[in-house]
Amino acid sequence: MKNIKYLIAGLVLVTCLTGCSGMSSTEKSTLGGAAIGAGAGAGITAIAGGNPWVGAGLGAAAGGLTGYLVGK
Repeated sequence: MKNIKYLIAGLVLVTCLTGCSGMSSTEKSTLGGAAIGAGAGAGITAIAGGNPWVGAGLGAAAGGLTGYLVGK
């Protein structure tokens, strides 16, 4: 069972990495900003005692917008 989890995680990672190969620089920075923002927002909100899903959503929106503006 443990090997299957590692196999699935590896396939997801490879799919994510190859799926970004055809993206423009702006698209990559937008996606990266959204991912970082979602993780940071969820973590900070969870530490503060709030709803991590709300923090992830707000962080993803803010990070995506920031990444778009930087990439543009």
